[in-house]
Amino acid sequence: MPTIRVSEAARFLGVSDDTVRRWTENGSLTPRKDDAGRLAVDGLELARHAQKLAQLPADPHHTGSSARNRFVGLVTGIKADSVMAQVELQCGPFRVVSLMSSEAVKELGLELGSVATAVVKATTVIIETPQGKGAA
Repeated sequence: MPTIRVSEAARFLGVSDDTVRRWTENGSLTPRKDDAGRLAVDGLELARHAQKLAQLPADPHHTGSSARNRFVGLVTGIKADSVMAQVELQCGPFRVVSLMSSEAVKELGLELGSVATAVVKATTVIIETPQGKGAA
């Protein structure tokens, strides 16, 4: 099992190093030592903890959809010309950018600070690792 250093775990979860240390002290995460003897946590345990913490708001529109990748957030940017627009959402710790028609922006009533849901339905998702293990 991979071990993740406290500073990396904190970066992945968007919290401070001290928060991760407190989680190891209160038993939320099991402390381990990495190969260099530094405080670390088990990668799988950290992933499960991250899933518990990742509670985005419910979709306010309660729309049925086959898409499973739904990110509720706030509109933080709109760049539009007469035909196309770029809309940015901040969905928890994630920035999601969509390109759409300017007409769609108007029809959806999108404005800075409004609540919206980014729906991602993709047939291709690229996953990368820093080690590149298993590369063909």
